[in-house]
Amino acid sequence: MFKFSLRFVIALMVLLSVYSSVTAQTVAFDVTRMDNSVEACTDFFQYANGNWVKKTEIPAAYSRWGSFNILAENNNNALKEILDANAKEKATMGSNEQLIGDFYASCMDEAAIEKAGIKPLNPYFKQINKIKDTKGLQNQIAMMHSVGIPVLFGFGVGADAKNSSMNIANASQGGLSLPNRDFYTKDDAKSVETRAKFVEYMTNMFKLLGDDADKAAMNAKTVMMIQTRLANASKAPTELRDPQKRYNKRTLAQLAEMTPNFSWVNYMAERNVPTVTEINVGQPDFFTEVNKMMADVSIADWKTYLRWMTINSAATRLSKAFVDENFNFYSKYLTGTKEQQPRWRRCVGATDNAVGEALGAAYVKKAFTPEAQKRMGELIDNLFAAYRERLAQLEWMSPETRQKALAKLNTYRRKIGFNQSPRGFAGLKINRDSFFENSRNVGQFEIARNLKDVGQKVDRTRWGMTPPTVNAYYNASYNEIVFPAGILQPPFFNANADDAINYGAIGAVIGHEITHGFDDSGSQYDAEGNLKSWWTPEDRKLFEERAACVSNQFSGYQIQDGLNINGKLTLGENIADLGGLTMAFNAYQKSLEGKPRPANIDGFTPEQRFFLGYAQVWSTKSTSEFERQQVLTDSHSNARYRVNGPLSNLPMFAEAFSCKQGDKMVRADFCKIW
Repeated sequence: MFKFSLRFVIALMVLLSVYSSVTAQTVAFDVTRMDNSVEACTDFFQYANGNWVKKTEIPAAYSRWGSFNILAENNNNALKEILDANAKEKATMGSNEQLIGDFYASCMDEAAIEKAGIKPLNPYFKQINKIKDTKGLQNQIAMMHSVGIPVLFGFGVGADAKNSSMNIANASQGGLSLPNRDFYTKDDAKSVETRAKFVEYMTNMFKLLGDDADKAAMNAKTVMMIQTRLANASKAPTELRDPQKRYNKRTLAQLAEMTPNFSWVNYMAERNVPTVTEINVGQPDFFTEVNKMMADVSIADWKTYLRWMTINSAATRLSKAFVDENFNFYSKYLTGTKEQQPRWRRCVGATDNAVGEALGAAYVKKAFTPEAQKRMGELIDNLFAAYRERLAQLEWMSPETRQKALAKLNTYRRKIGFNQSPRGFAGLKINRDSFFENSRNVGQFEIARNLKDVGQKVDRTRWGMTPPTVNAYYNASYNEIVFPAGILQPPFFNANADDAINYGAIGAVIGHEITHGFDDSGSQYDAEGNLKSWWTPEDRKLFEERAACVSNQFSGYQIQDGLNINGKLTLGENIADLGGLTMAFNAYQKSLEGKPRPANIDGFTPEQRFFLGYAQVWSTKSTSEFERQQVLTDSHSNARYRVNGPLSNLPMFAEAFSCKQGDKMVRADFCKIW
């Protein structure tokens, strides 16, 4: 895909691009999903969702299937109606309607895409073929970055982690085609098999480009050699979670000393980067290796690598043969997806990804109400009140640190629904002639706009997600929580549900995002969004001891034989789930003060419904391939343990279902942070 961006956000969940003809849930809480043969105190995920799990099959076009699909399906259908209507009209050039209509129409024009074949990439291949020396190689890398082809390393602009009001250029490790370094370095049987399948995939793609079998196999081997060197110099996913280790500011003189074989001055000149005096280098050791590779990897091998990165990044925008090969490896093999989504679903997603702000403007008119925004604001107020109360009573935190924690909490910004200060797309050229060209134009437009931010003040009105997105996030540098309109619908946010269900669903989401500011990573940022310690050393040690409890707990959960959750990789999300549930429950209890106690519904008390509302949001089935991929790449835990893990630490859960010490849903020693 010809789009590159740096987003420093922590999200509620992996963004699910999930669409189907599933029937939407029509009741606030569905008792038919439950498995009453299982005790709530033994396996609460199974108790709340077991009947649904038993009866549900994962559709062939998905690797994961669950409650999120209900909401994503509704959103997808709404977006399709919008796009179908705009694709039939001839709107004013440059208008939102023209951009989304023409982009979608070009994506749907399969005949034109098939006719073009590989031709859209020929200009890039000609440029690569002309490379004669290291200077030409580096100029080509700069050019490819300008159109979003992710060769060798990442480069973009974002808030300076230690001066959050200003933007800085960031260089980071990259250049791989497998999900992360571990796929290149682990020596277990499955990892070895995956690398063999990857080489096979590359070989097939080179054949599609016209190489004979021997040449294609040789090229694949060359790419694997280069990417393995890059992987060995890269940080592991767990290491990348530490923001302190990702912050290594260097002057241009220091950069020149670090990478004498790579000219940053020339690179930035080729990319028209405004003059800078320093760059944040995310992983210095990686760039030390890049510097060596500039000298000892042949120009011929680099050209093969660049050719590969070009075709791989563009595959989903090309003719069916390339799309199919890409799908067979990345979706079918890596995640267990049996068949591709229909074209229209892929094009809806592509349009949202490309010009989502423009598409979102139409979406919010259709699917988001002022009443929903107002109610969401009230729920957020209640969650913040619960947090303030809890922080004031936290027994392990000193008054000095508590004061700063409260100051940070009080400076949180909130964004609900959609960006009310959109930047628009003035100057972006979209037409119906070529899906590939449109995708490239969007990439160039966004990348050029991003580079212009360097050295400028941070614009805190920006959003990191489009309005229809079924997700939410916390941005540490902005110290903000963000809830796109896409998630503010059932089953998360249901106007027909009792408060217990809503607090367990969207309330836990709100609490989750607030807690990210106080997880193992977010807690290293202060009230202004700067990477700066605000803890006493003693309190930080106490926090880390409590965080280790959560890490150790989740590392003990086995997903498959020989495959456990990575407690360190998922620590931030697990802390956010635990803290979010705690605060959401407290907020719900506080909302009942001075009111008559709500009646039981469906035979469940209000407290029980709170936890059931949370659990049914996470009703999910996954392929075994997806489960493995999630463990190796994702900072979020398996859905079953996003339910059982945090709830087994909560005394109020045990009380609600009369669980006793010794039950599987009651841990001997509760993990307790916030």
